[in-house]
Amino acid sequence: MAQFNIAEAKAHFSALVQRVLMGEEVIIARDSKPLVRLVPMREEKGARQPGTARGAVWLAPDFDETPEDFGEYV
Repeated sequence: MAQFNIAEAKAHFSALVQRVLMGEEVIIARDSKPLVRLVPMREEKGARQPGTARGAVWLAPDFDETPEDFGEYV
């Protein structure tokens, strides 16, 4: 985790953004006290659509039946 004061962050902002995009955590501080953390933006996912997996998922007809050799575990 790299920590930079505000003046350093202003002077090297592009480089700090690149470091964040490469996966490094960057903290910006004032008077050696952490204030903010730079993090990459996450892509917004669309709203979920119910039923999109219809027909793609199936259960065997005997799904809820206990196998004969499992009697001692039930």
